[in-house]
Amino acid sequence: MGYGHSGALTLVRTYIRMEFMRWDAQALSPTREPAPEADGGTAPSPAPAMDALLPLAGLVRSVSTPEFSGVTFHEVTAKSVLNKVPSGSNMPFEWTVNPYRGCSHACVYCFARKSHTYLEFDAGRDFDSQVVVKINAAEVLRKELAKPSWGHHQVALGTNTDPYQRAEGRYALMPGIIRALADSGTPFSILTKGTLLARDIPLLKHAATQVPVDLGISLAMTNEDLAALIEPGTPSPRARLKLIARLREAGLGCGVMAMPILPWLTDSDEALDSLFAGLAQAGATGVSAGALYLKPGTREWYMNWLAAQHPGLVGKYRRLYGNGWYASKEYRAWLSGRISHFKAKYGFTGSSGFSHRHARQSASPADVRTANPAVHLPGQQPLF
Repeated sequence: MGYGHSGALTLVRTYIRMEFMRWDAQALSPTREPAPEADGGTAPSPAPAMDALLPLAGLVRSVSTPEFSGVTFHEVTAKSVLNKVPSGSNMPFEWTVNPYRGCSHACVYCFARKSHTYLEFDAGRDFDSQVVVKINAAEVLRKELAKPSWGHHQVALGTNTDPYQRAEGRYALMPGIIRALADSGTPFSILTKGTLLARDIPLLKHAATQVPVDLGISLAMTNEDLAALIEPGTPSPRARLKLIARLREAGLGCGVMAMPILPWLTDSDEALDSLFAGLAQAGATGVSAGALYLKPGTREWYMNWLAAQHPGLVGKYRRLYGNGWYASKEYRAWLSGRISHFKAKYGFTGSSGFSHRHARQSASPADVRTANPAVHLPGQQPLF
């Protein structure tokens, strides 16, 4: 069942206004009196620059609340949200939208940590606890997509920080973003660890009747205790497996990004067997998998965590990675072989995983596979 644009937009605006009222008492920098919108409603106006805690462009206010203990949200109005990937990049997409900067998922291994330093935050604790929210993302995106110059290229979401991190439950930016993309005829892909995606399944099903849609879940381990330590702000592996099943039951394709596989922590045959068995049972349409890589910013934070939690592995990691980002060729070749083995065991050989490479039309309910969940999805190539 589809949602009318006006009805969906009214619901989202009503929700956001109620949430702004509830959060006003938590504001660390005040918001001006609401200003009238074109439809007769109201929206918060930017606070004066002197109220800003940080020199963030377009800062409206900064909010801290017990509901998100230890996290501060910096609400900003963005001038643009549609980002062009620099030419020459090896990324499998050209355009991105990131409604959030920073991520309360707090994954120790997150490759995007260094990007927070561009905002004069640090790549460690600040990345986890200082979250920038582009509160006008959907409205700005709709205007950008309406320009005659827009070429309706695929837009990737979840390329830097997770669009369905916990804050999305409060800000509800994604419904407007999805609607703007679909209404403009723009194909899109979403990668997330967030089970909040389930809220938008009806909207995603409707969008998939308008444009190609590619959905991916990030899940690389089933060990609940380890996940709670290394990705403490994420829904549990069990919850993400249930989300995959829900997407497949809804007739939506769902690839899996099983990255990063962590040397000596999640690369054993037991760990890989558990992972691929769980993904097969949930009905994943394919799996892309690969080893941890340690970019500057991520490397320091991850190695500090490793020294605290698994000190005996620190020397092994230093030998395995040397001074580079990637594990040794020998290790990657070995891991590729083990991944290929388990893909074959659970019916994923020949299927495509997830890499934002190619948005596709939604699978029909008849395509939901139970006995053999691996479905060949053209246009994507698994890493292994």
